[in-house]
Amino acid sequence: MSQLFLVRHGQSVWNLQNRFTGWVDVSLSRQGVIEAQQAAVLLANEYFDVAFTSSLLRAQDSLYEILRQNRHCLEYVRVHEQSSEWYEHFSPDEKDEDELKIYVSEKLNERYYGDLQGLNKGCARRRYGAEQVHLWRRSYDIPPPNGESLEMTAKRTIPYYRDHIVPHLRNGESVLISAHGNSLRSIIMYIEQLTPQQIVEYELKTGTPHLYRFDNDLNLIDKQIFS
Repeated sequence: MSQLFLVRHGQSVWNLQNRFTGWVDVSLSRQGVIEAQQAAVLLANEYFDVAFTSSLLRAQDSLYEILRQNRHCLEYVRVHEQSSEWYEHFSPDEKDEDELKIYVSEKLNERYYGDLQGLNKGCARRRYGAEQVHLWRRSYDIPPPNGESLEMTAKRTIPYYRDHIVPHLRNGESVLISAHGNSLRSIIMYIEQLTPQQIVEYELKTGTPHLYRFDNDLNLIDKQIFS
């Protein structure tokens, strides 16, 4: 049996300010740090074989908070997708066996909001109209100006999930992903075989871990939302 833990990062400063964030690299708010710490308490006794996160600090900082409080993770090392050869070129030593590898990839970044990034959502409604902004936020396949729709986000996250994360699950490993609302929703859509309409209505709270358990053939056998 394999396990997949998904955690949306804690509240960010721009979440607090009700602004479109996307790929802007803002930090966690004070509440976001608390949420990450609460997630860490819930996952403190879980064992992780490998972890994945995005290139954005709010997801990484949430992950590190979880690992700092984890009773099994004593040390970890970051492997950046674009420069992984600098880590993988050597022959591992015995003392490297206890290192938890954290793979960092832009493929797990939040949905790119294009021209909306940085705008307060109320300001965006006044500029573009409430109906249009709602359509950009809640439709599956309509992107904001110069940005990504959820469908476009899924076209980068799902192949990454299949190519880089599923092999670990096939090996019966326990995998942790700390990422973002939309990148995780697209992966959840794939795992749970949800329709586009179902996934746009799916709420994924900040700092709330989801656990998926799979059998040896990667059939989903159980889902748990921590609280």
